[in-house]
Order: sequence, then C-alpha cells, then structure tokens
Amino acid sequence: METINAIGRRKAAVARVIVKEGNGTITINKRPLEVYFPSSILQYIVKQPLTKLDVVEKYDIKVNLDGGGYKGQAEALRLAIARALVKINPEDKAALRAEGFMTRDPRAVERKKPGRPKARKRFQFSKR
Repeated sequence: METINAIGRRKAAVARVIVKEGNGTITINKRPLEVYFPSSILQYIVKQPLTKLDVVEKYDIKVNLDGGGYKGQAEALRLAIARALVKINPEDKAALRAEGFMTRDPRAVERKKPGRPKARKRFQFSKR
C-alpha cells in the first residue's frame, strides 16, 4: 500500500495527514499523540474513526496540524483520518458517516461588525 493523503478542517484548524501501513503510531508535528494532546478526551476524539473500524494498530499516521485551538485541531484531525480511511477502503464510508466522522462542521467564529463591540452585541443604548 502506498501513502494516502487527506485533509480535515474545523474552525481555524487545518490537519493534513499521511497514512501508511505500520504499527499504529500517530505523530503530530514531529511529536507523539500523547505529547501533543495530553488530554485523554482529545486522544479519544482523534482515534474514534480508527477504533470504529478496528484498525488502530494497522496504520502509521503522520500529521501536520496548524491553526485553531486544541479542540478544533483534534476534531480537524478526526475528519482527516476518517477521509484517509475512506480513500483506503471506500466500503467503510457508510459506517463512518453514521457516526458523523465524515461531516465537516461548518461552524466558525462570526466576524466583528463595524460600529459594534462584537459580532452581534451592541453598545448600550442611552435615551438621554
């Protein structure tokens, strides 16, 4: 099997993954998964598509993660891994879609509007 590339985005985070056959190591920005995401919850989010298909020990994953916060990065990485797994085996798409791993979450921060303190908040109204 040759290497498979995929990309995942969430909020401001972008995850580019390279998947190849191996023994299950996940390297993010040249650091192991456990070092990059010390939180077990975020590690769980990243591994969800792999555990769903029961291929955790089958592939080595190299990741280039950029932008956003740690939660957005973890969810972007989950999408990228799911997309890569579908490229490897298209029959897995239905199972991953049922869990919601194939859906790009479009929610992002709304831009600040001129003449307002935030996107929707208005300055206090004064009658006099």
